[in-house]
Amino acid sequence: MTNDRQARAARAEKMRKERERADRRQRNTITVAIVAIVVVLIGAAGWGIRSISKDNQKATEVVEPRNLVEQGVPYPVEDDVDNSDAPVVEIFEDFLCPACGNFEQVNGTFLQQQAASGAIQLRFMPFSFLHTMSTNDYSHRAMNIAMCALDQEGPDAFWAVHGALYANQPAEGGPGPEDAELISMAEDVGVEGLDSCVRTEKFVPWIDEIQDEFADDRKVSGTPTVHIDGKESDARTPADLEAAFQAASKS
Repeated sequence: MTNDRQARAARAEKMRKERERADRRQRNTITVAIVAIVVVLIGAAGWGIRSISKDNQKATEVVEPRNLVEQGVPYPVEDDVDNSDAPVVEIFEDFLCPACGNFEQVNGTFLQQQAASGAIQLRFMPFSFLHTMSTNDYSHRAMNIAMCALDQEGPDAFWAVHGALYANQPAEGGPGPEDAELISMAEDVGVEGLDSCVRTEKFVPWIDEIQDEFADDRKVSGTPTVHIDGKESDARTPADLEAAFQAASKS
């Protein structure tokens, strides 16, 4: 091989080695970039999972819903209706209770008409105690979404959700509607934005606390329980309830 050929061969070998080094540098750069992207994605995914987990974490703090009146939910009346001297009618209910469903079917419209006219001051009293009577703790979750509606939008929203819950009341012993179905049920009656409140069960600690308080202080042991001006009544039909209201008004 002549000197010229040797020189060309040496230059070619040098160029080959430089290309290999350049290829290695490029591969290393790409690898580092990919690793960095993967680390960022893993970090973002971890943050997202933690954020979602935190958003859905069940509440442990006792938080009382806004818009209550003496621990109950008032039935809303027009501003020109004066019910200040009307008897206070408190209905202690559990949304899973079949007897409550029957009571509402028989008396619900009558009671709301009486309240709207100013003849009574109607209040719903939360008494969620049937925790073991469904396979997915429906008693707590149904009461919670009703309280979410009350807290966020007031009594009108609560009574709209109240009606929807009884219209779709499940049987005892099996599963009740899951959270997504409860949220959809509320949206169907015009109450939106309850997702976080529902999924974290925001008011369940308070629901348990108020149930214990009513059991101890008001001697409530089951549902439905009717109190008229603080005294328990066994009236269970519109006629009997109206007679009880009139008697209370005269006393």
